[in-house]
Amino acid sequence: MDRKKFLQLSGLTSLGLVVPNTQQNIAQTQQTTEGGCVIIPTETQGPFPLDLSANTYYFRQDVREDRAGIQLNLRLKVLGLGNCQPMQNVRVNIWHCDKDGSYSGYSNNMNPGQAGLTYLRGYQITDANGEVDFITIFPGWYSGRICHIHFQVYVSSSYAAISQLSFDIPTKNALYQAHADVYTDGVDPQTFNSDNIFSDGYAYQIATLTPNTTTGGYDSYFEVTVQGLGSATGMGHLEKETAKQVILEQNFPNPFDTQTNIPFQLFKNSEVCLDIWNLAGQKVHTFQLGQMAAGKHQIALNLPQLNLPIANYAYQININNKDGRFSDCKLMTHRQ
Repeated sequence: MDRKKFLQLSGLTSLGLVVPNTQQNIAQTQQTTEGGCVIIPTETQGPFPLDLSANTYYFRQDVREDRAGIQLNLRLKVLGLGNCQPMQNVRVNIWHCDKDGSYSGYSNNMNPGQAGLTYLRGYQITDANGEVDFITIFPGWYSGRICHIHFQVYVSSSYAAISQLSFDIPTKNALYQAHADVYTDGVDPQTFNSDNIFSDGYAYQIATLTPNTTTGGYDSYFEVTVQGLGSATGMGHLEKETAKQVILEQNFPNPFDTQTNIPFQLFKNSEVCLDIWNLAGQKVHTFQLGQMAAGKHQIALNLPQLNLPIANYAYQININNKDGRFSDCKLMTHRQ
């Protein structure tokens, strides 16, 4: 199975950017709290949104491509509003401008010469800790907008949270000053009050920003609270026709060191294979299991025996039976 089929059948390419009424309700109740969590305020998709999931190329951690800039290791953690617990197996998209304020994918008077480009855009699936990691560059700024990063959390095909994050102004401008040879536009002149997005509030949209002595860049961490319960399955079985054919369960233990088990249940006799994908979107191993009877099964997975490095992986089950072809996907998390 190729990369495109993996992402299509796992549901990663099936969710567009159309936002249901739920999204509008969140915008009106952005201070909703339950169990100590505060739901992320909804913001505009921005002037240059793209449906990242329409192109499998964007399933990646490193989104830099050829863009110059100071490395930023960005970690986002998704929490469920109902219980403030991590939400696993949900898709998170990010995109932002380059050091000079340009966005890939569009060309107009404000953003010339960028049509067909794909830099600084990507998506990942949250792990057992509800976290995704991206390697990018620290964004620049442009007229009317303070430095920011767009993100979208797809909880299911009927609900997505869309927002933006920014950074503490003194820390961010110190970065620009320290790397004035790269960020030639200088420090960001905008304040949150003058920004046309954050002027109505930003308390829950400020990410950390700390130097990374190993890379010479910076690390950033941000928690996102969305509707739902933590420890949920994200793009779950109940909304899929797949649930009538197969249930792919979370691997256990999870997180794990080197060994884990992948349980699944077949409701009909089926031909089964299980693919393992790294987070750069490359298939690294396939278990061809052949014809299997209806019932509960599990696969033992040992990364060293497969010559795979200790890392997070997506695993996808693919089945064929008299009713057709079905697939489901989850993420396994190695122990930090």
